[in-house]
Amino acid sequence: MEIMVLYYSKGGNTRKLAEAIAEGVEMVDEMTANLKRTDEVSKEDFVSCKGLIAGSPVYFGTMAAQLKQIFDDFVSVRKKMEGKVGAAFTTSGDPTGGKETTMMSIIQALMIYGMVIVGDPMSATGHYGVGCVGAPEIQYQENGRKLGRRVAELAKKIS
Repeated sequence: MEIMVLYYSKGGNTRKLAEAIAEGVEMVDEMTANLKRTDEVSKEDFVSCKGLIAGSPVYFGTMAAQLKQIFDDFVSVRKKMEGKVGAAFTTSGDPTGGKETTMMSIIQALMIYGMVIVGDPMSATGHYGVGCVGAPEIQYQENGRKLGRRVAELAKKIS
């Protein structure tokens, strides 16, 4: 079964966190990560995945337009996403740079798609998802792996 890790990254920090999340997905037996940039994802990728972990850098306290465009463009497959597991992650340039509001903007889109939303596990931070400032240091990469693993485990249980 497949979990898609979808992201937009301009400077590479969000990509690095996405890669750590994908590693966490791969830690679960029978689960594979499909790591996709926003400029390479298809509607078929959405429909075929059992879970979607979406990430973006903070842009004015919300997700980047490139990620929002995917949610707008793929609305025709919205009902096919119902009941799948969804989660969010983000990176920012400042400690108070809007990480939580950005994750909430992603979570809102996932909820509108009918997905079952999870945050990061208590062993990470137990909040809305994984967020970090700048390039993800080791602890944030580990939190990313924990989020990926959590989504994969739950998607496996639901299926």
